[in-house]
Amino acid sequence: MNTHKSEKFQATTKTENGVCTVYLRGELDLSVAADFRLVMEPLVGDSELDLVINMKELKYIDSTGIGILLSILKARHGMDVKFTVEDVPPQIQKLFDMTGIAKFFASQENSH
Repeated sequence: MNTHKSEKFQATTKTENGVCTVYLRGELDLSVAADFRLVMEPLVGDSELDLVINMKELKYIDSTGIGILLSILKARHGMDVKFTVEDVPPQIQKLFDMTGIAKFFASQENSH
């Protein structure tokens, strides 16, 4: 497991059985966006791994964080490899619904 941590945001990665899960904790906003990109960059381009973002402990996400997720989605889609978002907290799901992006992050757990 690899962990990247700041005072208000933490991203921990765990890879097993061809799936890399990134566990997000805290607040994903402009102030930590560069750190999040550094964690995600090598993972996004790895076509051998299915990529999962677990948001169970994410408290807040702003437009910058959403933009990063959309860029990951676009890159993974272009590579034709799996990318899913799971355990989205209700307040973040509501934001995804209001912005119309929820359909892009629908859980695809049974699509293997």
